[in-house]
Amino acid sequence: MEMKKERNAADLLVECLEEEGVEYVFGIPGEENLAVMNAIDASPIRFITTRHEQGAAFMADVYGRLTGKAGVCLATLGPGATNLVTGVADADSDGAPLVAITGQVGTERMHITGHQFLDLTKMFEPITKRTKMVVRPDTVNEIVRLAFKYAESEKPGATHIDLPVNIAKMPVTENDVPMHKKVPAKEFAELDTVEDAAGLIFQAKNPVILAGCGVVRGRASKELTEFATRLKIPVVHTMMAKGVIPFDNEYSMWTIGIPQRDYQNKLLENSDLVIAVGYDLVEFAPSKWNGQGRIPIVHIDMRAAHINKHYEPKVEVVGDIADSLMQILRRTSRTGEPEMARRIKKQMMEEHMAYASDDSFPMKPQRILYDVRKVLGREDILISDVGAHKMWIARHYHCYEPNTCIISNGFATMGIAVPGAIGAKLVYPDRRVLAISGDGGFMMNCQELETARREGIPFVTLIFEDSSYGLIKWKQMDQYGKSCCVDFTNPDFVKFAESMGCIGYRIEKAADLIPTLEKAFEQTVPVIIDCPVDYSENTKLTAHLKELMAQLSQQM
Repeated sequence: MEMKKERNAADLLVECLEEEGVEYVFGIPGEENLAVMNAIDASPIRFITTRHEQGAAFMADVYGRLTGKAGVCLATLGPGATNLVTGVADADSDGAPLVAITGQVGTERMHITGHQFLDLTKMFEPITKRTKMVVRPDTVNEIVRLAFKYAESEKPGATHIDLPVNIAKMPVTENDVPMHKKVPAKEFAELDTVEDAAGLIFQAKNPVILAGCGVVRGRASKELTEFATRLKIPVVHTMMAKGVIPFDNEYSMWTIGIPQRDYQNKLLENSDLVIAVGYDLVEFAPSKWNGQGRIPIVHIDMRAAHINKHYEPKVEVVGDIADSLMQILRRTSRTGEPEMARRIKKQMMEEHMAYASDDSFPMKPQRILYDVRKVLGREDILISDVGAHKMWIARHYHCYEPNTCIISNGFATMGIAVPGAIGAKLVYPDRRVLAISGDGGFMMNCQELETARREGIPFVTLIFEDSSYGLIKWKQMDQYGKSCCVDFTNPDFVKFAESMGCIGYRIEKAADLIPTLEKAFEQTVPVIIDCPVDYSENTKLTAHLKELMAQLSQQM
């Protein structure tokens, strides 16, 4: 007769993950998490074995950002845990719910120098909202519930659970069961703050809305669009808030956040009231749009404003963002159109359309993104890596829906695109998912294409290829007129794709990009498209924006 397996702390941990609704755990098994892996193997949770722990953390990061539920990543102790750090820090900074689980040496070894031992709770402390070591098996359920509660509460971020190998194997009783997950009740703004905000908006002659990623998390895109349209207020949004108002809405003034001053900076600088909705200072520092601290601000968010000398709101409306916007809208009104914003919008559109038929090769980044927008549907997802291409995506790739362009711009981490695309495709298997990366960022986590191929997760990666760290070269050229230490060579990306069991294409002329993208999205395996890019446009943009700012200053 087969003996029933004794239930242990690792089993309880996995039961708790199931109770939290965890679908996937991303990571790499190790000796110190064997018991946890054994429990996962017996559960309905799908374990995605990655090729690097950083990739696992990025997958959990993007999964969390798209779903609002904590993505889970797992690593063993020591180097496995340290490899998680960059992705965990990215999630914490960017407001993506994530729970990281690490193995650890047994508690009997922690007082001495031990093989691969690090105090992981101390290491994760500055990059998480909460980090705890399990020291008793009967506390697993409480620690897991707290980890998810902290990770998913506003502002979302990362948490960490450290499970020593001996604790994982200790028995638990039938009374040790998962704690039930409870959806927190919405909190609503105080009426006096709503009325004060309504009064300031009514009196303003030239207000501008600055929308941040809190609008995405608060699922307040529809309400923001109605608020802006009915009150005739132009909307500037951050990189992480793309799509919170459809780009073709007449009051959408597109994205702020590139290093140079652009149209959006001028709009904010010339406003007499900034209505900051779901805006997080980590997205785009207030010193870059309110350097003199003179612009009055209304703060509308789920959290009170941070302390910052360039961001001191006159009124703080703290509560559910969608409700706050509707409550304010009921109490105020505005007439007249924002004529300055209309003139600027017309100029922006003309500039955007100017590259639609530019057939030069290597391709200009503006033309690449114009073509990408033609191929991707309104709800398809673009995952941007970090580099020069991110600046062009911010400026020239426009969205209709929130969470259809994922950009890391709190921690701004290279290497996120390929693993992030895996996370996105798992959440939305029926949507087209495109990872756009520079050749520098691509090579940082390109090994995860094997993960995607093995797990049957098809998506397309478009590489802006220029054989250099393009963003740093751009900054060097702007500051010193020369560059150094940023150039490298690349593998043959088509052969690289094929070696992974994927498909590779190389763009030879501008007219090839759209048909190649369409063909790539028909494949059932991951695809790499190598597209040479003309980054001489970088310094040209710097010069153009300097001229533009001088021109706009004369007009305003």
